[in-house]
Amino acid sequence: MKHLFFNLFFLIGFFSLHAQKTPDATAILDNVDKNMTAKSQILTAKMEINTARATRTMEMKSWTVGDKKSFTEYLAPAREKGTKMLKLNNQLWIYSPSTDRTIQISGHMLRQSVMGSDMSYEDMMTDKKMTEQYKAEVTGEETIDGRKCWVLTLTAIVADINYYSQKVWVDQERLVLLQAQLFAKSGKMLKQISFSNIEKVQNRWYPKVFVYKDMLKDGKGTRMTITSVQLDVNIPESVFNKGNLK
Repeated sequence: MKHLFFNLFFLIGFFSLHAQKTPDATAILDNVDKNMTAKSQILTAKMEINTARATRTMEMKSWTVGDKKSFTEYLAPAREKGTKMLKLNNQLWIYSPSTDRTIQISGHMLRQSVMGSDMSYEDMMTDKKMTEQYKAEVTGEETIDGRKCWVLTLTAIVADINYYSQKVWVDQERLVLLQAQLFAKSGKMLKQISFSNIEKVQNRWYPKVFVYKDMLKDGKGTRMTITSVQLDVNIPESVFNKGNLK
C-alpha cells in the first residue's frame, strides 16, 4: 500500500510539474498579438523581391487603422512610384499611374502576387488578431538562432481564412514570432515566413524584418524591412478616402 501511495504522489508531482512548465497556448498567442498588432500604425518599408531571375527593390509608406482600413503608397523606384492601394473592410482598390486607372481587386484576384512578390493581396488584407482566427496548441520546444521557442500548432476556427493551419515558433522570453509555416487544408505548405531584427518599439517587441517565401514559386523569397514605424497614433479619417488614390 505504501508503494501505491508513493507512486500516486510521484505521478501527481510529475504531471503538476509538466503542467507548470508548459504555458497555456491561447495565452502565448494573445501575447504575440499584443506585440505585433496595434490600434493604428504608420510605417515606411523597403520590399526586396528575389525571383529566380532578378532582384527588385521597392519603397513604400503605409497607414493602417485596425484590420479595417489601410492606405499604401509606393515611393520608389520611379517605375512604381505613385502606385496606391486602399483597403476598406473587405474591399481593395489599386491605382496605377502608368494607366491612370483605379481597379478593384476581388474574388480569385486576391490570390495574385503583390508587385510580383511572394505576398498575395489576401496576405495584405489579413490583419486580424491570431486569437480571433485560430485555436492554438503547444506542440513542442525548439531553438531558433539561439532563442528558446514554444512551437504552436494553430487550427482555423473561422471558415473564411487564407491558411487552414499554421505552425509557429514563439520566442519564449519576448513572446514574438520568429518563424511561421502556413498550410492549406490538405496539409500542403504554402508559405514560410521568418521574423528577425526584433527591437523594442513603444514598450513592445516588434520584428523589423520579415522574409516571405511562397513555397510554390522559385526564388529566395521577399524580404520586407521596416525602416520606420509609429504605433497607436492618430490618423485622420481623410487618409482613407478613395479620392486619394489619384
